[in-house]
Amino acid sequence: MPPEIPIATLLVILATGVVSVPAFTNFALRDKLIFSSHAIFADKEYHRLITSAFLHADWQHLIFNMLSLYFFGQTMEPAIGILRFLLIYFASIVGGGLLSLYLHRNHEYFSLGASGGVCGIIFSSVFLFPGIAIGFFLLPVQVPGWLYAILFLVYEFYSGRRQRTNVGHDAHLGGAMVGLLTTTGLFPEIVRWNPRLYAAVMGLTLTMLIYFWQNPLNLPLRVFLEGWGRRSAQIRKPNPTPAEVDAILEKVSRQGIQSLTKKERRILENASKR
Repeated sequence: MPPEIPIATLLVILATGVVSVPAFTNFALRDKLIFSSHAIFADKEYHRLITSAFLHADWQHLIFNMLSLYFFGQTMEPAIGILRFLLIYFASIVGGGLLSLYLHRNHEYFSLGASGGVCGIIFSSVFLFPGIAIGFFLLPVQVPGWLYAILFLVYEFYSGRRQRTNVGHDAHLGGAMVGLLTTTGLFPEIVRWNPRLYAAVMGLTLTMLIYFWQNPLNLPLRVFLEGWGRRSAQIRKPNPTPAEVDAILEKVSRQGIQSLTKKERRILENASKR
């Protein structure tokens, strides 16, 4: 019996290519469809949460995402049906977009790419089909699905560290999480099949969510940790009381500014900033 054709998967790939390729050079088209935190908040252009998934930065970005979608979609779609497949895919796209919208709510931010939806499909497939393996065209080897999922995220993280223009890397985490949660709602038995892996993935996801929440601009880890340490120190340091400030000011009036200790100068400087 010939394998069932993944119609929805192929249609999504075709539609994504039809939009992405012209937008490589048609910047007016890209500007109308790209994810923009300002346009969504200020202009209520909510369609950008979905249309941005049909844009890609370049051929490499497009081909990598669409091949990944096809690898997993050809197994997943026939097994769960077109409607469930599309629900997981677009729920992952919207979920990833909403995470980006929250993380970048205080500044202008642009992003594009279907990686949020692709991540949702990949992580759903890993739990729905624990033994799934991905084969590459001319290579006589297959990669376990869970390993491909890890390699996919590593590649995306590496691309994010290179600051690739407008690629929505922080949406990938939201897409993976929402895709897995949607799959859990449709097929709750996946938790029972592998509870340890499920708990590990959710725990790692929450940890990464906290990181992105604290570091929405994707600062280098060293810079982020230094800044976070300074903020923590400021939070731990108690504020001087009005009586302490008054005592220092009285000392200045009696003995002059040169009489202050380093600690007293620091207290007075902090009080003046507040």
